[in-house]
Amino acid sequence: MNFDFSPLPGRLLPWYAENRRELPWRRDRQPYHVWLSEIMLQQTRVEAVKGYYLRFLAALPTVADLAAAEEALCHKLWEGLGYYSRVRNLQKAARVIVETHGGVFPTDYAAVRALPGVGDYTAGAICSIAFEQPTPAVDGNVLRVAARLALHETPVDTPAVKRALTEALAAVYPAGHCGDFTQALMELGATVCGPGGAPKCDLCPLAGLCRAHHAGRELDVPVRTVKKPRRQEEMTVFLLESDRGFAIRKRPDRGLLAALWEFPHVPGRLEAEAALAAVERWGLRPTELIQAVEKKHIFTHVEWNMRGYYLRCEGSGAFTWASREALAGEYALPTAFRQFL
Repeated sequence: MNFDFSPLPGRLLPWYAENRRELPWRRDRQPYHVWLSEIMLQQTRVEAVKGYYLRFLAALPTVADLAAAEEALCHKLWEGLGYYSRVRNLQKAARVIVETHGGVFPTDYAAVRALPGVGDYTAGAICSIAFEQPTPAVDGNVLRVAARLALHETPVDTPAVKRALTEALAAVYPAGHCGDFTQALMELGATVCGPGGAPKCDLCPLAGLCRAHHAGRELDVPVRTVKKPRRQEEMTVFLLESDRGFAIRKRPDRGLLAALWEFPHVPGRLEAEAALAAVERWGLRPTELIQAVEKKHIFTHVEWNMRGYYLRCEGSGAFTWASREALAGEYALPTAFRQFL
């Protein structure tokens, strides 16, 4: 990316000091807090994360607490955030920190990068914000800012571009202000030079440097590689209610939504008669068909199109039965299924 990034600290740091949002994870720079917030913020809106972040820390205030926690508690605290492999990797990494690093968060970039679930971006964010190291955190926001500054017209979401940008930014990181510089770049991309619409160039401290702005081509960049369309999957979901509550079952330990709870379901969209027959094959006796509804849930690479049947039934089948109260407070039920409630 052919651009001189050296003026950025001088322009961004004063702007950030004046315009930064007050966010819960900016109240201190403890590495556990920085790490937790960065993992939660992956693929998730800031507003959605605030409450989760505070609840998680209230329940598990230290790395040691996270390492020792029951997996079911971690899943429940994460319920609704999605991408549940993140919380499983958080706990794996916490155990590495306890067992390998004596419970002290490592400060070396390579050791941080080696933790389960930590990639280049997260390691860069932790080491710059918590430890004041010149380690850029290059995500979609930073790539978008850089692409517009340089009017970079080839795809930015490639390893080669990310490496080149990381090296270019690392060379201009201001000693003693590394954490603020990382967060200033993030903040600019999130609040001013944002996705999905025209950037707020009149508010941007870098507008005078920006080639895309000067050319009136802000919306032409960044260019990204074309993604494959999501795979479509159809299924029939059953809310089976008896006097003991709702039937649920645990998903396999590997794969999508691993080890979480779900309502019973089968592939395909069944009509009512076939749905009742499926319930009977589970050893249950349907007594009342209350309602049928249509729902959808979108994952990164797959979209579930679901027909849901609410049924009163008798029998137990090979299920766990949970009351509404237990579903609210005990069992981690992902949004794909919780929306049926």
